[in-house]
Amino acid sequence: MNQLKGTPNQSLFAATLGFFAGFAAVALFGSTAGRFQEVMHLSPVMVGFLVAAPALSGSLLRIPFSAWVDTTGGRKPFLVLLFLSLLGMAGLLLVIYYLYPSRLSPSLYPLLLALGILSGCGIATFSVGISQVSYWFPQAKQGRALAMFAGIGNLAPGLFSFLLPIALVSLGLAGSYAAWLAFLAAGTVLYAVLGRNAWFFQLQTRGVEAEEARRIARDRGQFLFPAGSLVESLRISARTWKTWALVWVYFTTFGGFIALTAWLPTYWHSYFGVSAVKAGLLTAVYSVLTSAIRIGGGMLSDRLREGGENTAILALLVMANGAVIMTGATQLELALPGEILLAIGMGVCNAAVFKLVPQEVPQAVGGAAGWVGGLGALGGFVIPPVMGFAVHDLGTRGYAIGFIVFVFLAMFGLAVVWVLKYTREPPVLAGQLTPAPETQDRR
Repeated sequence: MNQLKGTPNQSLFAATLGFFAGFAAVALFGSTAGRFQEVMHLSPVMVGFLVAAPALSGSLLRIPFSAWVDTTGGRKPFLVLLFLSLLGMAGLLLVIYYLYPSRLSPSLYPLLLALGILSGCGIATFSVGISQVSYWFPQAKQGRALAMFAGIGNLAPGLFSFLLPIALVSLGLAGSYAAWLAFLAAGTVLYAVLGRNAWFFQLQTRGVEAEEARRIARDRGQFLFPAGSLVESLRISARTWKTWALVWVYFTTFGGFIALTAWLPTYWHSYFGVSAVKAGLLTAVYSVLTSAIRIGGGMLSDRLREGGENTAILALLVMANGAVIMTGATQLELALPGEILLAIGMGVCNAAVFKLVPQEVPQAVGGAAGWVGGLGALGGFVIPPVMGFAVHDLGTRGYAIGFIVFVFLAMFGLAVVWVLKYTREPPVLAGQLTPAPETQDRR
């Protein structure tokens, strides 16, 4: 089978590049929401829904598209998501080119929401990439590979938040959308050229029987194979309360990360009056730090005793303190340390959650990962409108008071992790229990 294409490192590079490009819409909406608010006379709540729209599709679509990977290997669902995101961004470019600003009326708000939801499909490539990369790498190397995929890919919104305001000044609104559409298109093309399914899926596509495909792929070094129906895995994990406990924690930290990436440009600009470029830079500090420290959080979880729970507890305490500082900050110099603490806490806890998934739900790891990754990311859609209500009710002061949402989320998350820690079952000794086939086949 010399015709088999791709290598693990090539596929890791392609998936990371595709995920990085697919994150474009989140930062784009966050940086341009103020423009739409001005010409369409939108309320803070409506702006909150607008900046959160990409996160809606980007979170919910992770669940079914993650299941699709088990039947095709990842390349097809990855390309479909990137193509849908391209359609959404192309539609936004046309709206801006032909209607902005004089003809962009409040009646077109539903259209902007719909196009934003389409644009956000690129974020759902996260779950597809996680599964695709896992199939390429043996278990001993998966941790490093997945950390690189998630860490580097999640750097995108921070870098975009910094670059987009500069582009808006130099290229204008339509020019910026055109440039970002071109970037997403280039990322899609590169993924199409470089991205490959793991060898087992390539063999099945060519009509090789499943057992023979497994043997050939295993000889080449493939370790993981699809475990049959993910629907059953989703059903089993949904019946376990620990799955929903982890969904809540990930909703707080990763959903909060997506929410703040979209909300912070408006916060810095509207509350402290800084320029759009400086607001983008401050948002980039938060986003890049949250993403980069996620790798360190994974290493800490591996090293600490009861590492997943203890790392999550420590991280949520840091996050809660950062949110308290942001709630009371009336000067930029006070808000910046709060932002940094939020970034550290959220980034480290994001890593700890996926350390806990196979530990807490070993009988249905794949299904649990789908629920946690998909519904947890939904926080990026829910939280910005809630913060918008604070601005609507309290005026400008509401930009600071709105961060009390993260205080409550973090404190409840602490209680959840504490319960997980003290209901943890003792580790199974080797030879006592044979893992379910699904656990062996899929992380």
